[in-house]
Amino acid sequence: MNLARRPLLALAGVLLLAGCTSVPRQQDGAPVEPLNGRLSLAVDATGEQPAQRMSAAFELQGDARNGTLRLATPLGNVLAEAQWTERRAVLRDGSGERQFESLAALAQALLGEPLPLQALVDWLRGMPWPGAASRPVDGGFEQLEWRVDTQGLSEGRLDARRERPPAVQLRVRLDRSS
Repeated sequence: MNLARRPLLALAGVLLLAGCTSVPRQQDGAPVEPLNGRLSLAVDATGEQPAQRMSAAFELQGDARNGTLRLATPLGNVLAEAQWTERRAVLRDGSGERQFESLAALAQALLGEPLPLQALVDWLRGMPWPGAASRPVDGGFEQLEWRVDTQGLSEGRLDARRERPPAVQLRVRLDRSS
């Protein structure tokens, strides 16, 4: 595997799974259902870095405070697993185990770009993250410099894009249980 892509794969894993030390609950007390599907992440090239692209299957359980994210190949081989609490984030991949003080620190270390990992769980449920200001726009909302398109969520699709260089595109396709 190209070494430049390894951090991107690990980050994608962290983006999509949540839930480690406790089972997060909705406001009504019901457990939060895990999210499964496929994701693709594309980061445009900058003067110093080439463009990066990746896709993987994911399983995400938890919320912004406590969670687990697993990334896997189409054949089911685990590429990376991330677990986090409010105090730390742990990433396990082919390079071993690394600890970070937060999800933001993990994202910054892996890609050199701050990505709103803590907001992703809420975005996948069609809502802005309550930890930052947001504003409604046609087809979704804007938050943390990202435009989140929620129009396809009824079919299990979410698209989010940040235009500030380097531009980043995240596409998620959720599996739907019947």
